Amino acid sequence: VQLQASGGGSVQAGGSLRLSCAASGRTFSSYYYYMGWFRQAPGKDREFVAAIRWKGENTYYADSVKGRFTISRDSAKNTVYLQMYSLKPEDTAVYYCAAGSSVEIPTAPRDFGSWGQGTLVTVSS
Repeated sequence: VQLQASGGGSVQAGGSLRLSCAASGRTFSSYYYYMGWFRQAPGKDREFVAAIRWKGENTYYADSVKGRFTISRDSAKNTVYLQMYSLKPEDTAVYYCAAGSSVEIPTAPRDFGSWGQGTLVTVSS
């Protein structure tokens, strides 16, 4: 599967952004298929942000973004979104979308086999 992320940019603290990730190259028929978002700040490891089960739309979030970020998907467009509200300077990072199959709820980079190219989000104070 090929993933194309977009929607990054620069905002002030308290602002909002919506990231998009368009997927192509396969059909998402498995119950265990997820798409997710990770982020990586300079000098830090890639960290889990959110994931959504393609069938059923179960969603999962890192504690640091719970209540501020919303992951959703449009099955007709094969696209997953990350709506980000109340952004903080510590949300500044390159955001990556990912896709993969997992029996357990996937929250580690190793749980995802396909990755997009990353889109930069910068939040200024």
